[in-house]
Amino acid sequence: MTHIDILALEVGQEIGSESFTFTRDSLVRYAGASGDFNPIHYRDDFAKSVGLDGVLAHGMLTMGAAVQVAVNWVGDAGKVIDYGVRFTKPVFVAPNEGSLVTVLGKIGAIDLEAKTVRIDLTAVSNELAVLGKAQAVVKL
Repeated sequence: MTHIDILALEVGQEIGSESFTFTRDSLVRYAGASGDFNPIHYRDDFAKSVGLDGVLAHGMLTMGAAVQVAVNWVGDAGKVIDYGVRFTKPVFVAPNEGSLVTVLGKIGAIDLEAKTVRIDLTAVSNELAVLGKAQAVVKL
């Protein structure tokens, strides 16, 4: 487990980044795990019939991938005590090449008394922010 000295942290400090590739295969696996079989996540014809540009990743898949940056930094998923996002743009997943989502984490706030740190996460796909106000609070 990683030991983090809360006194050595600064607001704005980067804590890490990670890139995730979503493919059509990963969407099918996520649908099976989550039970979300909405055809906008696997059928281009259906997605286009409801006004979308194509198949898009499940929002919760994007959300779950993004928090991994905070989990990696703190070293234990159980130390994430709060997490929330706003979905701002869909992640369209191309049939062959998939879609890349890049997540960067920065320290947004430090509470010395509670021994918590808020991690602000920026998730980008195709040069667009796909999550807004993505924040995880970790207990040190």
